This record gives sequence, C-alpha cells and structure tokens, in this order.
Amino acid sequence: MSTLRILVTGATGYIGSRLVSELVQDGHHVVAASRDRRRLEDFGWHDRVQTVSLDAHDEDSVAQAFEQAGPVDVVYYLVHGIGQPGFREADNRAAATVASAAKAAGVRRIVYLGGFVPDGDTLSEHLTSRAEVAAALQVDGGADVVWLGAAIIIGAGSTSFEMLRYVGDRFLLLPLPVWSANPIDPISVRDALYYLVAAADTDKVPAGSYDIRGPETTTYGDLLRAYARIAGIWRTPLPVIGIDTGLVSKFTGLVLPVPGGLAADLVESLDYPMMASQDGLAGLVPDPPGGLVSTADAIRQAVKSPRPRPVDELADPHHLADTDPDWAGGDALRLKQLAGVVTPSIVRPVLDLIGLVPKPVAAAVRTGLDGFLDLLPKAGTA
Repeated sequence: MSTLRILVTGATGYIGSRLVSELVQDGHHVVAASRDRRRLEDFGWHDRVQTVSLDAHDEDSVAQAFEQAGPVDVVYYLVHGIGQPGFREADNRAAATVASAAKAAGVRRIVYLGGFVPDGDTLSEHLTSRAEVAAALQVDGGADVVWLGAAIIIGAGSTSFEMLRYVGDRFLLLPLPVWSANPIDPISVRDALYYLVAAADTDKVPAGSYDIRGPETTTYGDLLRAYARIAGIWRTPLPVIGIDTGLVSKFTGLVLPVPGGLAADLVESLDYPMMASQDGLAGLVPDPPGGLVSTADAIRQAVKSPRPRPVDELADPHHLADTDPDWAGGDALRLKQLAGVVTPSIVRPVLDLIGLVPKPVAAAVRTGLDGFLDLLPKAGTA
C-alpha cells in the first residue's frame, strides 16, 4: 500500500490512539482529530502528526477541520456517543455530517469500525445505532465505505475487556445468566488494528461490510472463566435464572468503575449471539504475521500489562497506555496511583505490594477512596 494522507477521527479514543501509532509507524501522513485539540498533546505521537479540532456534531467544525487537514485520501470514522443520552440520533447526524464533508473534500474512502448486527427484529440501541451509522456514512457520489464489524475487542483499556476484568476481580461467585452462554467471536486489539490498517487499501479491499474476528468462538461465560484462570484467581461460576440484560445493565453501573451509561449499553447487547456473519477479510487480506491471536493469549497480554506507557511506546497494543481511561487497569493499579500522589518517591517501589491485596478487598478500598474523592470540592477556574 502506498503512502496515504489519513484523517483519524476519535484519535484520543482507545482504538483511535493505537491506530494512529500503527499508521505513523507504517509511514502514512496522519491527521489526528479530536473535539478538543489540546487533548492530542497528551499522546506520544503528537509531534509526528498533524492535528485538527473536529466536532462531528458541528457542521462548521467538520468543514473547518477538512479545510485545515488539506487533501485526504482516507478517513477513519471512530466517533460514537454510546453511553450518552440520545446517542443514537446524534450519532446518525454526526456520521452524515462527516460523510458530506468528506465528499466535498474529495476523500476516496471512509473506514468505519462498528459492531456485529445479528439477525433479529428487536436489537439493542447500541447494535441498531452501529448499522444506522454505517448507512449514514454512505452518500451519493461520496467516498466509498468499508464497515468493519467487531464484537468484544480484548486488550487492557478496552471497555469490553475492563468490564470483564472487574466482574472477574470483584465477584467471588461469577454470575452466569442464561444469556452468558450466547456465542461470541472476540478479537484481540492487535488483530483489530491490523484489519483496520488493511481496510485503507482500495486495491485489496473493496467497499462493503466485513465482520472481523479472532480464531475461535466462545461465550461471555467462558471469557469470564478464562480471565479468572489466566489472572490466577479462584472463582466459582454461579448459574442464575430470570436476570435479563436490562436489569444487569443498571446493576453494572453501580458496582463497576466503568461509566454507567457506557456499561449499560454494552451489557444490553449481550442479549444476542455475537458471531461473525461471514469470513471477513479472509481471501482479501492475509492473516497477521504469526497468525491471529488466540483469546487466551490476548487476555494474557492484557492481564500482564506493565505500568502504563505512552501509546506509541507500548511493547504490545494489548498493554495499558497512559492515555487510556483513568478507570481502566484494575483496582490495584488505581490504588497504586492514588497512593503515589501522597507518598514520597523513595517509598513508591513498595507500592507494588498493593498487587498482593486480594482483589475484592482492593475493589472495596478503591470504591471507598473514589467515593471520598468525588465528595471533595473541585478546583474552579478563575
């Protein structure tokens, strides 16, 4: 693939920040976009990319961003409002706005990362929205669109993985409702990035929708068991009856440190089998070097993540970056970070002993400290 000028929307997100690193490493000219341009300065690749402010919900902002970016070959659309009130309608409008601006700018291709859309008359708001966004990105005479669908993406910092981590860490009994046996095709973040980069190649990948997946089908219940085994913790599965995803979605926002709305929307999608409906990019794009990452290996890399580092310096994309959400990484990491603020540097190496604290205990302490900090008055601006 020749060198391209690529605009990455949502560049500060989990996937977007890692994708920028991959594209820069491959020698492409990258324009990183975010609603708040100043946030882009936090990322290790900041000095090697062009940056623009882009609010996909504001037509003037989008038009100005494309003007500042200059000629662009490919746009990665990684914007979503999942977890926010009214996100479905807002996401559709934002996608249409970006697609129209891309058409006016002569963009050849838009690559969009969404989710699987299983067959069914009634789908969750999240799943329905993903399909509607893909349709909104396609405008007459505009850029062609490649829609990559993915289920759970495994890697430290990924919302789906962090929810898996916190359920496994915080519950001595793993609750397994009936829907936890639904089949699911997870994919490692390394392989998801590989396919995203490949999708920019108009010579190899025709416009269209492609489901991407890892090498095996599993279930959410088995993912929980695999996490517990790899993390070295003893957990007992507990089959439960009569608990639907609607009830669980409300509960997760209370007991997990993941933003409540985000967790709720993702949980409700587990009501459906999340299996790839096709062979994805097989036959068009070769497997990643060394083959697809197994589910167990992806979890293993995420679990053994070292201290967070700049996203462009990660030894493995499954590891946690210092720009990933501050609620990610597990309870022990959060306690180390909080303790590090109030302890002298000479004592900080001892903080690694926090990792020996039983995970449910660490969760309780972390929840208490986070709650206390939320009660403290926030510093105001002059």
